[in-house]
Amino acid sequence: MRNTDRKEKFRQIVENKFQIYNSLFMSLPYDKMSNIGMLLPFLYEESKEGYEAGKTPEDILDSFFANHTHLKTEDEKLELLFKIIQYIERQVVLFDSIEDAAFPSLHSESDAGTVQNIFDRASQQNCLPQVREKLNQFGVKVVFTAHPTQFYPNSVQRILHDLKTQITADSVTQIDLLLQQLGKTPFLNKEKPTPLDEAMSIIYYLRYIYYDTLGELFTEIKSLFKTEGFHLNEDLFQLGFWPGGDRDGNPFVTAEITKKVAEELHVSILKSYYSHLKYVRRRLSFSGVAEILEKLSNKLYDAIFKEECDITSEELITEIDKAEQILILKHKGLFRGLLDNFRDRIRIFGTHFASLDIRQDSRILQKVIDFIISKSDISNGENFTEREKFNYLIEHKPYLNYEKWEDEMAKDTLKTVSQITEIQAKNGERGMNRFIISNAETVQDVMNVLAFFKVCQYKDEVIKIDIIPLFETMEGMGNAESVMAELYENPFYKRHLERRGNQQTIMLGFSDGTKDGGYLKANWEIFTTKERLTKISEKYGIKVIFFDGRGGPPARGGGKTHDFYASQGKTIANNKIELTIQGQTITSVFGNKEQAKFNFEQLLTAGIENDVFENSKKNISENERNLFIQLASLSFEKYSSLKANPLFVPYLQEMSTLEYYAKSNIGSRPTKRGSGSELKFEDLRAIPFVGSWSQLKQNVPGFFGVGTALQNFKNEGKFNDVKALYAGSDFFKALILNSMMSLSKSYFPLTSYMKNDKKYGDFWQILFDEYELSKNLMLELTGFTELMQEEPISKKSVEIREKIVLPLLSIQQYALIKIKKNTENKEAFEKLVMRSLFGNINASRNSA
Repeated sequence: MRNTDRKEKFRQIVENKFQIYNSLFMSLPYDKMSNIGMLLPFLYEESKEGYEAGKTPEDILDSFFANHTHLKTEDEKLELLFKIIQYIERQVVLFDSIEDAAFPSLHSESDAGTVQNIFDRASQQNCLPQVREKLNQFGVKVVFTAHPTQFYPNSVQRILHDLKTQITADSVTQIDLLLQQLGKTPFLNKEKPTPLDEAMSIIYYLRYIYYDTLGELFTEIKSLFKTEGFHLNEDLFQLGFWPGGDRDGNPFVTAEITKKVAEELHVSILKSYYSHLKYVRRRLSFSGVAEILEKLSNKLYDAIFKEECDITSEELITEIDKAEQILILKHKGLFRGLLDNFRDRIRIFGTHFASLDIRQDSRILQKVIDFIISKSDISNGENFTEREKFNYLIEHKPYLNYEKWEDEMAKDTLKTVSQITEIQAKNGERGMNRFIISNAETVQDVMNVLAFFKVCQYKDEVIKIDIIPLFETMEGMGNAESVMAELYENPFYKRHLERRGNQQTIMLGFSDGTKDGGYLKANWEIFTTKERLTKISEKYGIKVIFFDGRGGPPARGGGKTHDFYASQGKTIANNKIELTIQGQTITSVFGNKEQAKFNFEQLLTAGIENDVFENSKKNISENERNLFIQLASLSFEKYSSLKANPLFVPYLQEMSTLEYYAKSNIGSRPTKRGSGSELKFEDLRAIPFVGSWSQLKQNVPGFFGVGTALQNFKNEGKFNDVKALYAGSDFFKALILNSMMSLSKSYFPLTSYMKNDKKYGDFWQILFDEYELSKNLMLELTGFTELMQEEPISKKSVEIREKIVLPLLSIQQYALIKIKKNTENKEAFEKLVMRSLFGNINASRNSA
């Protein structure tokens, strides 16, 4: 479908439907909210015209109250503002549902990046054998995290799902009822969710979205590329899981929670198999086959509900194989495809559903090592170097009774390691086979983890765990090559890698990388780090897999991921595409079967695209590389000067919503690492950092420094060189277009009142000047007349969403101004700020 056709289709089935159903929504009689729908357009107009005229949010709200209400007291005004926020939250859900329902109509099976498209191109270019070979070696792994930007209660999630269904059917009566339900359903968690709550929320998606989506997609690919001797790699699609295992992401995760989440994943996949088998048995009612399947169904039931019973994936497949033999011999193979499909699901999901990863910060792990050394029967241990400490523990394997230790972190770390074999026995080895070290910068960060296993008395051959360093700072990425080279040469680690098939996964952090180095520098540093790690791994005969820690917005590695991966070229190992999917992105990109299928396909075909189809724009020449280095350095210099500004962190603390992320019941984890009262930049988590800029509509991490870098080239008369880079490098083009998305979601008039602030006026001006510079020069670079010109559907979606939340943003800024003035109702205004976070995050869909 051409962009013009798609744009018109979007107008018809999204924009028009939203207008129709929103008018229905506006007339619904909610408790004390009957006139909100009538007042909201006035607040929007006051905001739009007010910001264009240079008014402050306080002026705009005062004008709104004076011109459109008869409210006199501040309490009455606050009550109205809370109800407006509630109303806007529901408008966002309505638009989400309409847009989700329209997805299949706006995308076809043969769109660029689909499996069908790759098949057609491969057929035309006579390279189907190469695609089949790649499919047999390649894989996509999506790892779900539970970072605090996913907070719709389950009741609202279900309404959203049902609304989508009824909007697809154009059932006005049912939509009317669901909107009434939506109006009366609370949007807030009464309490902060626990790590287990967050895990259960995502397990819901595993059961009701990904089980069928991946199973059906696997069958489709197998059928499409079917030929004699072709066997599709059963690890083609894999799911990973962080809720309940990620201690760095959430310090409230304990060994008990990890074990409980592993059990829930195990039981959930068995429930999915049980339900699936019911459907299979309805068709396979034949003598000999029916009895085997009934027996299998009973075994599954017992494994789900009886603690003493269990079943392995091997047992499941053995029974299916038996049934298949009888089906072929006695019943002409009728409905054999149903058994084949069921068996494929078992091969994909095993008895684990998703692999539960363990993750912890390297600094905490080092403290645990230090504590263990202090408890070991060793003299002079406190004087050991870090290297001597892990070497001693690996070599001597001291037996320690850690259950009675006073240090909870050390005790929990060893308890977590000790229970891995138990989890693997129940969920299979794939159920838990990775330990990720955040902020990895040195060899000991990796070796410390092996030391834990030896302290827990694991024999070498029983350590069935991949140890994954996460390099996420500029320093960490700079050290990555030398760290891995030393590890590959370490005799103990080398033997460990041999037992793991000489395969090493290395994680790179886009979120913290961008926070640390700025947008352009971080992305280029990650690219070149991957190149160096590819070379060093090849030198030592190691198959390297890169695991990208990505968030929702471009500032955290989000945006158009297919374009990013398809543009990486031959200098980066392409054995698997592996990335995190976080927060809102779970619901907005993988939230229903159609979207999930499309986006899994996009990731898969990006990997195939890189290896099979020739494209000179994927290869970066030496001249282009030099340009990249200069642009990244100039951008980094500008971003570093901003970071070094003493007002940088205070600005976020005093002028943004940063302090309110921790106070709201969005997620279970704190907004910063460390327990000190002082907020240090290095301890600030990437999500509240990027999210706070998003709430301000400034999106600094997604563009800051790019404009300065481009201007420098223009001043030197070399702007045409950058234009040539944009035209000749898919990777650079993907970065620029993603940065444009950050710019398009920025709206500086909202905060233009800050330029008059005595303390922060000059700082705001620095941000605004770089925004204007970046926007103007990116438009000139691309030849566009407006931002996101090549993506009319995404652009229109952003525009509608920004229009919906503009009154919400006005309310949020109004409340922040009142708080700063230390108003009498400060507590109520703080609640107003916290409540406004939700709707704005949801409307953006990838704001953090």
